[in-house]
Amino acid sequence: MQATAFTYDPETRSGSVLLDDGTPVEFGAEAFEAGGLRLLRPGQRVRIEAEPGTSGAGLRITLVTLQTF
Repeated sequence: MQATAFTYDPETRSGSVLLDDGTPVEFGAEAFEAGGLRLLRPGQRVRIEAEPGTSGAGLRITLVTLQTF
């Protein structure tokens, strides 16, 4: 699935993305580190992998990496 980086905190290595429908979804350090990235800038196109969240929390992002063509 594709998304756009919205926020990123380099200290916690977590942030959020905007899905193509505008829905914001947060990701943790585990998802960021799984993608092998060192930095993420707001506005960058990313590829994410997600699974259903717990307790009806929507999506839980498990991987964030740069979108490649």
